[in-house]
Amino acid sequence: MDAKQRIAIAGSTGLIGSALARSLAADGHEVVRLVRRRAEFPDEIEWNPERQYVHTAGLAGCDAVVNLAGAGIGDRRWTAAYKQELRDSRVLGTVALAEAVAALDTPPRVFLSGSAVGYYGDTGDRAVDESAPAGDGFLASLCVEWEEAAGAAVEAGVRTVFARSGIVVAREGGAWKRMFPLFKAGLGGRLGDGSQYWSFISRHDEIAALRHLLDTDSLSGPVNLTAPHPVTNREVTAAMGRVLRRPTLVPAPAPALRAVLGEMSSEVLGSQRVLPARLLESGFRFAFPTIDEAVRAALR
Repeated sequence: MDAKQRIAIAGSTGLIGSALARSLAADGHEVVRLVRRRAEFPDEIEWNPERQYVHTAGLAGCDAVVNLAGAGIGDRRWTAAYKQELRDSRVLGTVALAEAVAALDTPPRVFLSGSAVGYYGDTGDRAVDESAPAGDGFLASLCVEWEEAAGAAVEAGVRTVFARSGIVVAREGGAWKRMFPLFKAGLGGRLGDGSQYWSFISRHDEIAALRHLLDTDSLSGPVNLTAPHPVTNREVTAAMGRVLRRPTLVPAPAPALRAVLGEMSSEVLGSQRVLPARLLESGFRFAFPTIDEAVRAALR
């Protein structure tokens, strides 16, 4: 992405959106943020995903629109009300943005929309890539709806990419935000029997991969954003112990996780062995391809 571009980002205050915005701005690109209030500055666009409203005129002249908005999957227990919030914050917002993009006289060259490896459901020991069908469970059905919600952009001929992200290794958010303090205190351990696969990605590689998707005109449809070497939770636990030089002797038994997390425990204990086939085929190179490297990068 050599030429300076105008890029709109929904979800620019989140763990990934904020890092992506900083990366793009540091290279001289104009970043415009979608905000859920009246726009007060030239680099803001008003929108309301729940009401499916976007100030469409604000998107005029954008070279790319990035949609990373959505309530946090692990922020709260999955009550019926919160599951509806998870769905609405993703599906309704994506519909609104896709329709706004499609309505522009000169649409952006790419619409990059978030998704997740939850699309594949529990894959057990079986490795899957983008050719695999959707799995079962709440997150799988949510991801299917989330991607289908971008239909207006696809039908308008806009290159539309779905970034199916894995578990991002970062101190500032997501699962690892909770894990680092526990492991540093010597209270970390495997979850359940530890045999479930975790498809992780360092935050550095996540941002680099998103920028690769923006730049690579040959990519559309789903692309897995995961490191090339998924590992079991037992291997994650061992890596945390090695890097932090702490014991990892405090496991969290499956029944306890189910009692504390409810339905969400099925995702924590489920196995997803996901490979980034299309990312690698398109020439992307990971800076931190192993779990030890990703953990060390997060600590830096």
